[in-house]
Amino acid sequence: MKKKPTRSKIVKKLDAEFSRYIRLKYSDHNGYVKCYTCKRIKFYKDSMQNGHFMSRRFYSTRWSEDNCRPQCYGCNVHSQGRNYEFALNLNKEYGYDIAQELLQLSREIVKISTPELLEKIEYYKVLNSQFNID
Repeated sequence: MKKKPTRSKIVKKLDAEFSRYIRLKYSDHNGYVKCYTCKRIKFYKDSMQNGHFMSRRFYSTRWSEDNCRPQCYGCNVHSQGRNYEFALNLNKEYGYDIAQELLQLSREIVKISTPELLEKIEYYKVLNSQFNID
């Protein structure tokens, strides 16, 4: 009998599918993507990550496409996400203070059920399958 995956494994799988989607969504047709904060261009799998404006610890914004953009490892990890530049870029991109909106949203407590997480995994798998890059 096959063991059901733990909730933490399901969250990890969703993080992986969502991260792949964010990096592919902003990449060119060859899979090259620009870091949102320093503008370095790299292949979406090579030291590029899914950067979050509001930390992943906030479930209300963890899988929000508005909250996430591709970032190089240097900006995302070594420079702790370069949140100031991230916020400026988001506000410029959206044309209003979305950073403030995301800050407010991140403070909301949300409970995401396991079936909802599994549904999101399938949703992003389908979106990822539409990219012809590997």
